[in-house]
Amino acid sequence: MPSTSITFGGLLILIGIIGYAYGLMNGNASLTAFIPSVFGIILVALGAVAQSSEKLRKHLMHAAVIIALLGFVMPLIRLLSKFNELTLSAAVIAQVAMSLVCLVFVILSVRSFMDARRNRAN
Repeated sequence: MPSTSITFGGLLILIGIIGYAYGLMNGNASLTAFIPSVFGIILVALGAVAQSSEKLRKHLMHAAVIIALLGFVMPLIRLLSKFNELTLSAAVIAQVAMSLVCLVFVILSVRSFMDARRNRAN
């Protein structure tokens, strides 16, 4: 699971970098484009530490899921609150991408936690 956290964190970092670069090319770059990158850096850090510390792995992966759950819910709430006014823009695409990446990570993590619990029971 730590490698999955690192992979999905890398995807979030990429979403932030691409969003900011797109803003630079259009002359309206904003530091808020890096919000997915911040979540990604946290996921990468949690995954990297979890790989090196067997003792903390379970706790760190649970923390990663909480971060990803926030990364799913926060952009979703923002999108839903402005649903009637939404236009297809780079910001909207980045928010949808961040939300989807985080959702997939949460789903994979929950499945992994359930498998681990089943394996312990057997």
